[in-house]
Amino acid sequence: MEYIELNCSLPAGETAFAEILMARLGELGFESFEETKEGLLAYIPAHDFDPSILNTEELWPADIEVNYTWRLVPDENWNAIWESNFEPVTIAGRCHIRAPFHPVKSDVEFEIVIEPKMSFGTAHHETTSLMIEVMLETEMAGRRVLDMGCGTGVLAILAAMRRAAEVTAIDNDEWAYQNALENVQRNKQPGINVYQGDAGMLTNLKFDVIIANINRNILLNDMQSYVNCLDSGGLLLMSGFYQEDLQLITGKASALNMLYTGHRVRNNWVVACYTKA
Repeated sequence: MEYIELNCSLPAGETAFAEILMARLGELGFESFEETKEGLLAYIPAHDFDPSILNTEELWPADIEVNYTWRLVPDENWNAIWESNFEPVTIAGRCHIRAPFHPVKSDVEFEIVIEPKMSFGTAHHETTSLMIEVMLETEMAGRRVLDMGCGTGVLAILAAMRRAAEVTAIDNDEWAYQNALENVQRNKQPGINVYQGDAGMLTNLKFDVIIANINRNILLNDMQSYVNCLDSGGLLLMSGFYQEDLQLITGKASALNMLYTGHRVRNNWVVACYTKA
């Protein structure tokens, strides 16, 4: 798949706006981001990109000068780009995520090998690392788990390693779907069922734990579907949104008979936890 790389140059000291810009671009369809010394790189599938969306008045602040350019990144360049930026990471001292070209780390409880292709979920982003922290503290053994918007499949793989009875991983992006299939095989977790699709696939399915690390708008739009396929007492973990959106997310969850049980924040990104009454 070809992607568009949007390169945004921000004035020195405006790192806080980079986070706001990521959230706004995410709502326009951009999937992955990389903060740089000069500002921000954002990526969107080429077939979803319309240059006119960059003319959205609400996207750029009136009091901050943002210069930007965009270019097409051919499919074959992605591995080189991500391999050059991907370093191994250890979460909570228990879960180590590395690429195939990194050395094995044998002194951790869980080691997950992720090919760094253009899929969200290498544990470098705050939402993925927060979700892993919560998953490490949550009982998974014997439970039916759904990883919605699975990206690389890293969260589904961790659930399987923690002895979940059944694991389903779904992503609507073909690139992420293929990458998740590869990573499931690479980590020797054949029990994970990976599908390409969206929340429309959840009819007549039942889960004990649902993990949804996506973005605010999709979470709000699809939350009813998540709740419908959760058994009573089931757990819903959601991330991919900012702290200022927590009240909106929790309000929708409460209206769907979900009980808020807590949240964590890192660099303004949130993972929130809810149980079904």
